[in-house]
Amino acid sequence: MSTKRTLPPTAAPISSMDLLHGFHGIASNKYPGILERELKEYFGANHVFLVSSGKAALFLILSGLKRLTRKRKVIIPAYTCFSVPSAIRMAGLEIVLCDLKPETLDFDFSQLRELVDDDTMCVIPTHLFGIPADVSNVRELCHDRKIFIIEDAAQAMGAVSGRGKLGTSGDVAFFSLGRGKNITCGSGGIIITSVDAIADSIRKDIAGLESVPMIEYLKNIVEVVFMMIFLRPDFYWLPKKLPFLRIGETRFYRTFPVRTFTGFQAGLLFDWRRKLETLNRSRSANADGYIESLELSNGMQIHAGRVPYNRFPIYLGGKASKEEFCESENRLGISPMYPYPIHKVQEMQEHLDQRGFDGADTISDTLVTLPTHILLREEDKMRIRKAVKKVLLQEQKCEPAFRQGIGSL
Repeated sequence: MSTKRTLPPTAAPISSMDLLHGFHGIASNKYPGILERELKEYFGANHVFLVSSGKAALFLILSGLKRLTRKRKVIIPAYTCFSVPSAIRMAGLEIVLCDLKPETLDFDFSQLRELVDDDTMCVIPTHLFGIPADVSNVRELCHDRKIFIIEDAAQAMGAVSGRGKLGTSGDVAFFSLGRGKNITCGSGGIIITSVDAIADSIRKDIAGLESVPMIEYLKNIVEVVFMMIFLRPDFYWLPKKLPFLRIGETRFYRTFPVRTFTGFQAGLLFDWRRKLETLNRSRSANADGYIESLELSNGMQIHAGRVPYNRFPIYLGGKASKEEFCESENRLGISPMYPYPIHKVQEMQEHLDQRGFDGADTISDTLVTLPTHILLREEDKMRIRKAVKKVLLQEQKCEPAFRQGIGSL
């Protein structure tokens, strides 16, 4: 079995000091309350809720909104994490897909305008990879119709736009604290809102949540310790070789647990703000290095720079070249994102119409991501840039029509 240095596609390392505070959190009930207060201050939000996962956070938001309106449609991007439609289906709501523009990884707003109707309960703009979605444009479409805006900021904690921190421009937002997110405690989710009616409705479900069963609690602790050790590039080859760990797997969940946030999780985040800022600075710097070295600065909007990209996106010429490149360079943390768009998820077929989603198909077929995390060494970055330049040079004649600004590599 090869033990060659292997980079994870994403990483937010957990230190031994984090772990020590996590164990302290098991015996102390102070950490969740401290974390909630710090998050309120950081985001300028009136209400913060901590729950067991990002998808649990979205489920609770949707369940809360259902009490406030008779509307039942939820508009989401046709290319997004499978956990999003999972939460919508579990909440008993109708999924409506909107296509995306590959050059922005945001809604196709001409299509969104056609989809919004009198039965639309909410729209979920997604800050994919930490790239700011155009929430202000969504608000212009939704405000007069009294349609809620839920920001999916699962991959964008700590990222900002001209309007402030991502997650603070809509009516309510959620973040994920799962593995590979901007900061992690192994699992967990955050809900923020300043709308009292939304908070009051969500609180009704929060009050009845079950605690994490002891066996699950112990399993989470073991997973965190395992991750702390084996996330490092010198050891990451091992979990990557073990199929039962399902590293990097994206799944659709028909149902999932919605539980409280644990003291262990809160303890792991005792120094979260300083750590988040450090990790995001590294992500931004590494991404800016890709933009400069790959001559992407005059290209697509997704390459605008100064973004703490959770992963850095580029496009190749087609599905076959994408798959071949990710397979050959997987030790460098170069990887695809979601395996296919939402309209091709098997469990969703009976719930969707048969409209085409050309943008989502293009993204799924050609998108490749580069690692941006703090564990990258200079030699790692050089190898990644060299590999990407080589494949882009080979593909200059077959690049997607929308891709711009590659320059003469």
